[in-house]
Amino acid sequence: MALRLSILYRGPLSGCNYDCAYCPFAKRVDDRKKLEDDATALRRFHDWVLGRTADQLKILFTPWGEALTHNAYRQTLISLSRLAHVSRVAIQTNLSCSVEWMEELNRHTASLWCSYHPGQTPREAFLAKCERMSALGVRYSVGAVGIVENLNEVRALQLALPPKVYFWINAYKDAGPQYYSLADAAACREIDPLFDINRENYLSKGEPCAAGESSISLDGDGNIRRCHFIDDVIGNIYADDLEKILHPRHCSRLKCDCHIGYVNLKKLDLDRHFDGWALGRVPTTRHGISGT
Repeated sequence: MALRLSILYRGPLSGCNYDCAYCPFAKRVDDRKKLEDDATALRRFHDWVLGRTADQLKILFTPWGEALTHNAYRQTLISLSRLAHVSRVAIQTNLSCSVEWMEELNRHTASLWCSYHPGQTPREAFLAKCERMSALGVRYSVGAVGIVENLNEVRALQLALPPKVYFWINAYKDAGPQYYSLADAAACREIDPLFDINRENYLSKGEPCAAGESSISLDGDGNIRRCHFIDDVIGNIYADDLEKILHPRHCSRLKCDCHIGYVNLKKLDLDRHFDGWALGRVPTTRHGISGT
């Protein structure tokens, strides 16, 4: 039986060239062995996808580190974007890589989830890459962590982007529920009309969830978890029959507070905002303007 499946892939890679204070993986350098292991795992996953021609797949790469500085990820994204049975392929990135390779992407299936980190890269340099992606016709969204002190800088970047580019704000939840004043929340909402969706910590325990039914998370060994936030391994793509693993499930966590988790909560029906592009975090509209 053909499957319609969303896959979130996260291999061993954890190295990043940025040192953001709010990120536990900042400025981590992977040694040669880890890079080799990650490249091997990525090739194995790529080849597995090649063989799933009867299925319809959506794939999001969610590396702990920055992946697009490595050619293996760039070439994998290009290859997967051209497969008829892959309807969406996306990746989270700080956009510190070159963007010229994106000319080879299939624009109908590929998208990028681009994070802007003030203080780590000049706004002008980041904006120049976004402008080049727009010129190439690449689908992408841009966003930032909603640190209050950075909101003016974030707003300046957003205003410089084409109006059709969706700018998301990740609520800074580590600072607690009282972090945003009414004015701060309004400023975030002006940048991101979906900010209040991300700001919420959803009570999820016992709620019907697509994770483990039509969406799974994979590690580099092919181990299957329902999502990145539930540790239990329910199978392995290289050893098990997916049809025997996937079935309707209810969330086992008390709360869900991250886009790549709560987007699977059926009660939220968030695909109405994204029309199939939720993995790339590209809404269908922003103030009535296409997110392409």
